[in-house]
Amino acid sequence: MIIKRIPKISIVILNYRGKKETIDCLQSLYYINRKGFKLKIILVDNKSDESIEETIDHFRKQTREDPKTRDIDLKLIQNKDNLGFCGGNNVGIQEAIKAKSSFVFILNNDTVVDRDIIVNLLKTSKKYKWEIIGPKIYFYPGNEFHFDRYKANERGKVVWYAGGKIDWNNILFFHNGVDLVDLGQFNHHEETDFVTGCALFIKSEVLKKIGYFNHDYFLYLEDADLCQRAKIAGYKIGFAPKAVLWHKNAASSGKPGSNLHVYYQTRNRLVFGMKYAKLRTKIALIKESLKMLFNSKMQRRGVLDFYLKRFGRGSL
Repeated sequence: MIIKRIPKISIVILNYRGKKETIDCLQSLYYINRKGFKLKIILVDNKSDESIEETIDHFRKQTREDPKTRDIDLKLIQNKDNLGFCGGNNVGIQEAIKAKSSFVFILNNDTVVDRDIIVNLLKTSKKYKWEIIGPKIYFYPGNEFHFDRYKANERGKVVWYAGGKIDWNNILFFHNGVDLVDLGQFNHHEETDFVTGCALFIKSEVLKKIGYFNHDYFLYLEDADLCQRAKIAGYKIGFAPKAVLWHKNAASSGKPGSNLHVYYQTRNRLVFGMKYAKLRTKIALIKESLKMLFNSKMQRRGVLDFYLKRFGRGSL
C-alpha cells in the first residue's frame, strides 16, 4: 500500500512595526484553499516595540471559534533585536525547516493573498519542476505608485511584479510589468532571473543545500542573491501567473528614495555585482562607485561601507 505524503507548507511572515498590515495578511491567509497540503504560519516579530503578542493572542482566539480556521498552526517568534529582512526571515526559515516543511513561502506582511495562491504554486511546482517560484503581485487598490493614472476598475490589476530581470551589464534589477494594467499579457509561465522576497515560494531542499538569506545584505537584494546561488547550484526559478496576491507597499523599511533605501541599494548592489558579475562589469562598478563618493550622503556612506566591509546593518 502506497501512502501519499501530504506536503507541509510553512509561510514565514516578518513583522516590523506593521501590526495592522500583519493582521490583514493573516486574515487573508486563514481563509485560503488548503486542499492537498498542511499549513503552518510562522510570524516573526523583529523587535517592533509594539503589542504584537497581545494582538496575535486576540486573533488566535477569534479564529479558534471558526471551524474553518481553528486547525491552523500559528507560531509567533519574537526576536530580541531587529535582525533586518535577512536575519528576521532566517529565524522563520529555520523554524520551518525544523517543522519538516516541504516548501517555505516567504511573504511580506503588507500583502493580501488570493485564496488559491498555495494551490496554484504547488501545481506550478509539480508541472514545471521549478524549485523557486514567484507569484503574480498586484498593487493593492489605492497603493499604486501613480494612483491618478488608473481608472477605478483598473485598480487591483496594476502589476507590481510579473517576473524579474537582471541587467548584468549594469547590475540593475527590474520587475516585469510594473505599473502596467494586467490585460492578460502576463498570463504565461516562464523562467525568471529572480523572485522578489515580497513573495518567494521555495523548496526546503534548496535552502538546506545553499543556505538561507545572506546576512551581509540585511535589507534589499538578498532575494536576488538567494536566487543566484540557487541557479548556480542547478535549481530552476519561475513565475506563476495564476498564483496571485496584492501588495500594499507599506514599506516599513522606507519608501523608494528614502535614506534607508538609497543606502542599502547602493551598498548591496556593489556586494552583489562584485560577487557575481563578469570582470568587465566589476571594473565598471568600481569606477561608478568612486563617482558616487561625490553624490548624496547616503550613496557615499553606502560605497564607503562596502569598501570598509561594513556589511549586515552597516553604519545606519
